[in-house]
Amino acid sequence: MSLSESRFHDLVDAAQQAVEDIFDDSDLDVDLENSGGVLTVRFANGSQLILSRQVPIRQLWLAARSGGFHFDYDEDGQRWVCDSSGESLGEMLARTTLEQCGEELDFSEL
Repeated sequence: MSLSESRFHDLVDAAQQAVEDIFDDSDLDVDLENSGGVLTVRFANGSQLILSRQVPIRQLWLAARSGGFHFDYDEDGQRWVCDSSGESLGEMLARTTLEQCGEELDFSEL
C-alpha cells in the first residue's frame, strides 16, 4: 500500500525534525538549514548531509559524501529503510555522520 501524499509529508517532516533535534542536542559545530522540504546539515569541515523528499515516488533521499541513498517508509517497522542496503535511516545517519565528521551520534529513534 502506498503512502498518501499527506502522510508522506507528515513522516518526512517528523524525520527531518528528529534529525535537527539530534544535531541541536549534540556538541557538534553544524549549520542546519531546512528550506523547501530539504534539510541540509553542514559540518565544520565543509562536508554536508542533505535529506530531501521525493514526492512523486514517496521516498526520502540522503546525499552524503559516500553517495546517494533512497529510503522507503516501512509501515510495519515504522521507519525509513534504504532501498539498496536495507539499513534504517538512523543507522545510515549514524554511519555517515561518523564518516564525515568523526563523531558518533545516536539516531536510533529513526
